[in-house]
Amino acid sequence: MNEHTEPDASVRLENVSKYYETAAQRVTALENLSWAVKPGEAVALMGPSGCGKSTILNLLGGMDRPTKGGVFAGGRDVGTMSERQLEDYRLRKVGFVFQFFNLIPSLSALENLELPMLMAGMAAHERKQRAEDLLDSVGLKAKGYKRPEELSGGEQQRVAVCLALVNDPPIILADEPTGNLDSNNAKIITNILIDLAAKRNKTVIVASHDPKVVEIFPRVCHMRDGLIERVS
Repeated sequence: MNEHTEPDASVRLENVSKYYETAAQRVTALENLSWAVKPGEAVALMGPSGCGKSTILNLLGGMDRPTKGGVFAGGRDVGTMSERQLEDYRLRKVGFVFQFFNLIPSLSALENLELPMLMAGMAAHERKQRAEDLLDSVGLKAKGYKRPEELSGGEQQRVAVCLALVNDPPIILADEPTGNLDSNNAKIITNILIDLAAKRNKTVIVASHDPKVVEIFPRVCHMRDGLIERVS
């Protein structure tokens, strides 16, 4: 497909290798990996620690650059973007969901959601309305004025998913998003992420150790030693 007509939410790695140099050795995180995810797909990456799951997310999120190969999102080569381009890319094109919620403790749920919209230049009334609508979509509209410490872990992670969506990015990347949740809340968060792909045509990629979470995904890529061993 022509680079400039590729769907905005599609992502792909082309012959990507990522090495980390230490004083004693070179550590291989990814080795000549080619892989793609289309808009509307929800994909889980599963494998032991150090297999390369988080490295893929970091490359696609513009938080790291490949040693070799190309990392593309919507036809753009993320690995060759300038720092300013990467800042804009992370603000507008990618939503991140982390294991530890990544919420600012001193701000309410609404204020946490409004902050990145403020950075993107959205008007105050639009920010508030969108934040309220997002919280309502995950059943938390009544708790918008509570700070993170006043919410349960499951509620905080639902706010964190909303945070990833505030600027309506086409790509959602989640690194162990259920790692601090009980099984019931883990299932709720997993289904929210899958629905983002199915109902809103997002590209959703989740890295997880939890087999009970991963088995819900329609596509699971099993990783080992920097490569995808099999897809189920």
